[in-house]
Amino acid sequence: MINLRALLASPLGFLIGLSLGALGGGGSILAVPALVYGAGQTSKQATTTSLILVGITAIIGIIPHWRAGRVRLLAGTIFGLAGVGGSLLGSRWNKAVDPDVLLLAFSGLMLIAAFAMWRRTRATSVNPAEELAEVDLLLPEFADPEVVSVSAAATSTVTLIHVTPLTVLKVAVAGTFVGLLTGFFGVGGGFVIVPALVLALGFTMPEAVGTSLLVIAINSATALGSRLQSGSIEWAVIIPFLISSLLGLGVGTRLASTRDPKVLQIWFVYLLVGVALYTAGRSINAIL
Repeated sequence: MINLRALLASPLGFLIGLSLGALGGGGSILAVPALVYGAGQTSKQATTTSLILVGITAIIGIIPHWRAGRVRLLAGTIFGLAGVGGSLLGSRWNKAVDPDVLLLAFSGLMLIAAFAMWRRTRATSVNPAEELAEVDLLLPEFADPEVVSVSAAATSTVTLIHVTPLTVLKVAVAGTFVGLLTGFFGVGGGFVIVPALVLALGFTMPEAVGTSLLVIAINSATALGSRLQSGSIEWAVIIPFLISSLLGLGVGTRLASTRDPKVLQIWFVYLLVGVALYTAGRSINAIL
């Protein structure tokens, strides 16, 4: 059966893909509010749909990174498995929390992402540590190789770090936290994965971006598996939304080569803040 409201909301998917292609990441965080207020899904349905979108796009996005040798299979699998428990716990919290409280928390996550992106636009240094502190890629699988190459140049001198018990602990904590984010909010969590892989394991930025896709795919599959019994998956919403997002991705990638990325990021920050405030206002009004 055709979901008319989902078809009408598909342009929102195009805008999300556009922002992902133009900015190299971050746009996927808009998927949940777009699905709630555009496609008429509940917050729990929207986070489940977002998980599917995140997982599919991660699998699609990993292909060029794999061909270029930028995916560390063993490390990515270990990091992903470290997040399995967090993914399951996050999914359980998602089912237990009030839908309006979930949306209010999500608006806070959007404000954090907006602040992180704003810091990137203000940064004047190319210090790798500073850049990593400001990574805000919620879906790094869409990162444009042209954009990644800038960070790669900055991090090409990073040496491999000897794996110690402390390193293992850091990866375990980061993996669990990413799993919680994925399970609870339905987002990729690349803003944690990428810095952790670079700083804890000595990956170059391209390797971290490519390997993060494997982690995201594992966490998404784990979180989604725990929700399959709910029967809340609406393919009539997912398919048109995904198609329009991929179309927007292609346009955004071309746009990135013709526009100043900082200008695009600033406009996206405004959009994120606006959507976050709208979501928070609607949620608070419903809670009260």
